[in-house]
Amino acid sequence: MPPALREKYFQPADGGFQFRSDLRRAVIFGRHDLVQDAPISRLDLLVCRNTLMYFNAETQARVLSKFHFALAGEGQAGHLFLGRAEMLLTHSALFTPLDLKCRIFTAVPSPRARVRAAANEAAAPLIGGPDLAGDKLRELALEDPAVARILIDLNGVLTFANHRARTLFSLHAKDLGRPLSELELSYRPLELRSVIEQAYAERRPISRPAVERRLSGSEAHYLDVTVSPLLEEGGAPLGVAVTFVDVTRFHRLQDELRVSREELQTTKEELQSSNEELETTNEELQSTNEELETMNEELQSINEELNAVNAELRQRTDQLHQSNTFLESVLASLPGAAVVVDTDLHVLVWSARAEDLWGLRAEAVNGRSLLNLDIGLPVGELRAPVRACLQDGGRHDLVLDAVNRRGRSIRCRVRCTPLSKPGRRREGVIVLMEEAE
Repeated sequence: MPPALREKYFQPADGGFQFRSDLRRAVIFGRHDLVQDAPISRLDLLVCRNTLMYFNAETQARVLSKFHFALAGEGQAGHLFLGRAEMLLTHSALFTPLDLKCRIFTAVPSPRARVRAAANEAAAPLIGGPDLAGDKLRELALEDPAVARILIDLNGVLTFANHRARTLFSLHAKDLGRPLSELELSYRPLELRSVIEQAYAERRPISRPAVERRLSGSEAHYLDVTVSPLLEEGGAPLGVAVTFVDVTRFHRLQDELRVSREELQTTKEELQSSNEELETTNEELQSTNEELETMNEELQSINEELNAVNAELRQRTDQLHQSNTFLESVLASLPGAAVVVDTDLHVLVWSARAEDLWGLRAEAVNGRSLLNLDIGLPVGELRAPVRACLQDGGRHDLVLDAVNRRGRSIRCRVRCTPLSKPGRRREGVIVLMEEAE
């Protein structure tokens, strides 16, 4: 496409080009059944490519007849543009090829147009003479209840007005034969005299679409006005026929269609805005989802690490439980009561035999100073041997008078042995107590 046309009719969009939205809104789109719906008239160009090839001959004939009606109206000959695989060889009476290679055809003028022209020539004697009022057959032929029609001769005199025209413009029988310039119809709803002069000068029908006609106290009406010159065989004008077609309903439908289109465009823009917001929200949600997936992977990794730590802790707990069980077995196998204190003389271990000898449970003495326990043994006398054991690392024995938990006086032999770790570091003292013989 040439750059000039591209810049004029297109706009950049998504890395490419898109037809301009203001031009696209100027096009009216509608659904039309080629076989059943009525044809659309007054067309200049009809594009129907690669469609007729799917119909049989009878249906093609019906469709082409409607195409001809739409393109071959009075005073016109429109063009038909078909597909590369379509021909009109059997319908030469309706269309003639303009460019056969490109499949462009021209509509042959309709015989009905010639019939209407002949009817106008036959009606020529009625214009300007008394025969028009007397010839009922010709009057009925011009009486069309669907449209309002008047005839004006070369002198500008109103010679005929059908029933709808008389009703629409409040014309009476006495108005026939009067100059058009004396009637309100000459300037309302539009200036007819200038249009009549243009029709005489150009020798063709002149149309004024959607002329507004507003009566006092009523809503506006719209009329399509067509001024057609009536010519003799030699081309000399005899008068004009003015036709008024009420298109109020069509005009209102157009207004409603325009309003609906504007509302549709507004709704489309709102939907597009909502769609953009949803896309943004979707991107944010996708980003959040990716972050959550990353966090989930990290949590899974941490969970695996915790499971490994938990398994290790469980293993160590089992080992500690086994060690504690073994230690309790060792302490229970000793002949006397065993007490283990740290360097500050706080009780770390209180064996079951110590509970049985002195009447205190391990839960009551763990963490307390050995020298502050209220038992039947004079614990104050243990300070010196325990300190000496911590200092010199030797074993110290002594025998003390004591009272066991049953209140019986006994002689208690006490042996203090240092508790050392590898490297000769002393961590506490093991105190063994047993009744002397």
